[in-house]
Amino acid sequence: MSRSNRSRNIDGVGAVIGKLFQQRGMEDKMRRYRAWQLWDKVVGPQIAARARPSRMRDNTLEVWVDHAVWMQQLQLMKPKILARLNTALGEDLIQDIYLRRGRPRKDNAPVAVKAPVLRWQKTQLSAGEEEQISRAVASLSDEGLRQGLQRLFRRQAQVNKARKESQNSSSEGGTENKA
Repeated sequence: MSRSNRSRNIDGVGAVIGKLFQQRGMEDKMRRYRAWQLWDKVVGPQIAARARPSRMRDNTLEVWVDHAVWMQQLQLMKPKILARLNTALGEDLIQDIYLRRGRPRKDNAPVAVKAPVLRWQKTQLSAGEEEQISRAVASLSDEGLRQGLQRLFRRQAQVNKARKESQNSSSEGGTENKA
């Protein structure tokens, strides 16, 4: 396959992924997650060695910082970092930075911090929901891309289902308390 054909295929895959994210309402999330790619450039090597983005909650970027002194320094620099980050992103996508104490690694996984199993991770999808996800990615010929998107869609469906179940149980509990 020639280089231009490969480039065209890559562009096609990027367009397909972009369209899938747009259809699922995840386009804004993906634009915010570009912060990971830009982090080192925005903050510089000294801060990047001490602080790493770990996750995004709504419009807030959570950052692991390895030392209390650095946390204090970054707290003071937060408005400047936030402005630089949004400038690099090309739009105001991140509204706040939340600093957490922990030893960050280059792969963004905090060291010696075991995350609890969250409700969505235990949520089981029905056969119908699994089938719907499989159909959504069936037309993709690239096996790795298909599996990756299927895993992403499955997790998003689990999160949505867990959120809905939580809302239903809290509204039912609220009704019982009123009676």
